[in-house]
Amino acid sequence: MNTEQKHYRHHYVIGDLQGCFGAFNELLSALNFDETQDKLWLAGDIVARGEDSLATLREVKRLSDIGALTTVLGNHDITLIATWRGVLTPKPKDKTLPIFEAPDCDELLNWLRQQPLLVFPDDKTVLTHAGIPPNWSITEAAGYAKELEKQLSGSLRQLDRLLPNLYSKKSEAWSDDLNGYQRMRAIANYFTRMRLCTQSGRLEFSFKESLKDDMPMDFRPWFSWFAVRERRILFGHWAALNAEVATKFVRALDGGCVWGGKLVAYRLSDGAVISVGAHCP
Repeated sequence: MNTEQKHYRHHYVIGDLQGCFGAFNELLSALNFDETQDKLWLAGDIVARGEDSLATLREVKRLSDIGALTTVLGNHDITLIATWRGVLTPKPKDKTLPIFEAPDCDELLNWLRQQPLLVFPDDKTVLTHAGIPPNWSITEAAGYAKELEKQLSGSLRQLDRLLPNLYSKKSEAWSDDLNGYQRMRAIANYFTRMRLCTQSGRLEFSFKESLKDDMPMDFRPWFSWFAVRERRILFGHWAALNAEVATKFVRALDGGCVWGGKLVAYRLSDGAVISVGAHCP
């Protein structure tokens, strides 16, 4: 299907699913979602802590295959790929083991690794999982995303060399001179792990709390360092924000459904927010 030429009735951008299959279906009902007329955009983290990551991943892929959905990759999605390739071991709290035991595991994971890190839902917005740092323009970010996407979607041999190098407890300061796996790791960290950073873009990985909590010295939320952007940045990842950060230039979408919060959809045409509160059991 040539989705680029299709006119959709509604476009909805949805926060982190985290494998919450029941809440996902409840939200689609609340939206009166019609897969033949509407388009979903997902902020990443399709899988992990929810009650049925396998069913969620299968449904997301099905909707993508018919042109009704586009997703970006989140940190849990990349972790799933790394676990599939034997780089990481499954964590019990990430309820993803059924995916690896499923007969369509390779099909699902090969599809997942082809998904983008940054997309443009319309001419006024840009969507990534964690955001875009203050030291990158949106145009630069789009180019950096392509660099890592090429590595993730390449041959399995290339993928297996890349994945062990994406994990580090330290954050490199960004420079255009970064190269090789150090550069790929920095790009992955910005798009999938970022919450706090310095004005120059140095990241801090331990803070996951709300904006009311004390933050490490010199670090602030990535979106607080700029006053103007050429597009509004839509993002998930930061559950403690409860999808309540909404300015002219940023919109948080992770309502912390898997933590007892809500699953949030943002309608692009008018900015309406629709959410359901049936969190994962």
